[in-house]
Amino acid sequence: MVLVQLVPATRTDGAAPRPSDLLTLAHNPSTEARQRLLLGVVALCDACPPTGELSPVLSEIFLTLARQAERDVRKVLSEKLAHAEWAPPALVNVLALDEIEIARPILESSPILQDEDLLRVLIEASLEHQIAVARRPRISGRVADAVIDQAEPAVLMALTTNRTAEISVEGVRRLVEHSRRIAALRGPLTRHPLLTEALAEQMYRWVGTALRQSIAARFTVDQEALGAAVHAAVDGILRPTEAEEDTEGQGDRDEMERRLIDKLQSAGQLRAGLLIRAVREKRLSLFVHGLSALGGFAVGQVRTALTAPTPEALYYACAAVGIDRAVFPTLLVELRKLNDSLPGDQGEPVWLRGALSQGSAARAFKVLIGGEQGEHKAAV
Repeated sequence: MVLVQLVPATRTDGAAPRPSDLLTLAHNPSTEARQRLLLGVVALCDACPPTGELSPVLSEIFLTLARQAERDVRKVLSEKLAHAEWAPPALVNVLALDEIEIARPILESSPILQDEDLLRVLIEASLEHQIAVARRPRISGRVADAVIDQAEPAVLMALTTNRTAEISVEGVRRLVEHSRRIAALRGPLTRHPLLTEALAEQMYRWVGTALRQSIAARFTVDQEALGAAVHAAVDGILRPTEAEEDTEGQGDRDEMERRLIDKLQSAGQLRAGLLIRAVREKRLSLFVHGLSALGGFAVGQVRTALTAPTPEALYYACAAVGIDRAVFPTLLVELRKLNDSLPGDQGEPVWLRGALSQGSAARAFKVLIGGEQGEHKAAV
């Protein structure tokens, strides 16, 4: 039973099915008949759109038939309902969480989906679903903020290239901050209409030559001054000042390395590659403070990982800051040379298990290490 009035439509791209045909299909229990009935009712509603909400009974019929439908039928259904303003919300939400080829038309276009529905997809669905949400035209600032909070590189890239997304000034600032570690964001951000001159100057410190020229062409940037600042920050890693050398001679090398890392982080030049370079230069303390700052870990936690009986925690810390798992075995050999053969070689090489996201690696590290005092735990 329908509680709303169906009004004649002006569309002429196909005749709606006759009620008698639908009634015949309704009495046929076969799977094929059920699927034809589903698409027939959709065609009828599409030809004569309801002037209000569908009745709960008809919505339940839609939902029941859709759940029984084969994959190809659900895909066609998703495409037909992607722009329908009359579509039952419960059915639209079911399709939005279906496999991505079925869900994509709904996620990218359905006017039925609300912010709460999209937030649920970001939490519950696959990476491909999240990308489709980030590409959706005119997503709200609330949804954009949720995408930025999750910090998945591919989803952030989709959001950054979505020029219709309602991203706040703070959201753009956070995207710029993410571009320090996610190089793919830099190009789209330099062209983004919401990028401010202040944020462009920040990005100038860590982008390549071509993007610096792009920033300079769009904004008034003192390339000479910023270039000198970048050079000074990088140069400070391997060439301490005379005062710092004196400090080192007084046995305060650790404090000197900490200050260098602070300087490097302020200049936007603290990246995983520089940690690897520090190990090659046999500067273990610089590596410790750099890994701590880049990963947001306590220095004590990093040192605990370096003295553990197994390299598992250290691997997770390195993975959390973007050091590739293919690089880790060589890095581990060099670290053991600097650190009395620690961490130990107990346990299996966890880096052979497969790729790990930076967020997952950071969580695993914190589970293993625990508090700042460094009680070593078993990962769960």
